[in-house]
Parts: sequence; C-alpha cells; structure tokens
Amino acid sequence: MAKQKKIEPLVGEDLLKKVKELENLSKEEKAKHCGYYTVTKNGIERVNMMKFLNALIDAEGIQLDSAPSANGRGGRSASYRISVQSNGNLLIGSAYTKQMNLKPGDEFIITLGKKHIRLRQVDSDEREEAELAEVAV
Repeated sequence: MAKQKKIEPLVGEDLLKKVKELENLSKEEKAKHCGYYTVTKNGIERVNMMKFLNALIDAEGIQLDSAPSANGRGGRSASYRISVQSNGNLLIGSAYTKQMNLKPGDEFIITLGKKHIRLRQVDSDEREEAELAEVAV
C-alpha cells in the first residue's frame, strides 16, 4: 500500500472553497480531504474533527470567544436570554441587532404562542403588499 503524503491543513478562503467543492462528501471525508487528520503508528487515519470545525468557524469569521473591544473595555456579551423588565417590556439589545445587521426602521411581525414569542422580519415584498392594501382601503 503506497503511503499517501499528508497535506498541510487548509485554512481561510482555501478551506471554504475546498469544502464547497466537496459538498457531496460526509463531514469526516471533507475534514480528511482538507488535511485535518493524523496517521497513528499503526497506519490508521484519524480525523481531527474539532480542529476542522474550529478552522471552519475561523474561516467564516465567526467569533465565539468574547474578546475585549478595541477600546480595551470588555462589556457584556449576548447571552440569548432576557428577562421581562419592571415596566413589562422585553428589551432586545444591540448585540443581537448588530449580529443581524438590523437598521433603525426595520419591521417585524410578532406572533405569540403558549410559551413563546416569535419575531419574523418583514421583507420588502411584504411591506409593499401592506402599503398597497392600506391604499386600497
């Protein structure tokens, strides 16, 4: 059996491009083809899935660790958990709106369930339909 030369693990744009090329393979095969594996003394290939997934997260520019801001102050990080305020309001902080690239004036539809509140952003088509319906009335 010919020994396959191990490739250097891909990172950044090269990693993202290769993963897209290999879309029909399993995640383990993708990791292997991108260089995220080791060969044991017995010649068994072991996939380094955590290193592969971490490299993908880094390549996508997703920051999971809370790093201090540019001005040196830490601040609070988004926790995806909020409490009802004393005035009865629920406040969704700027950490969430920044993450979704929301702008002042963006609209949402609120639907209530037994134990949940769902927010769905109104897209431009829905906004135009609503405006036309108001004019027709």
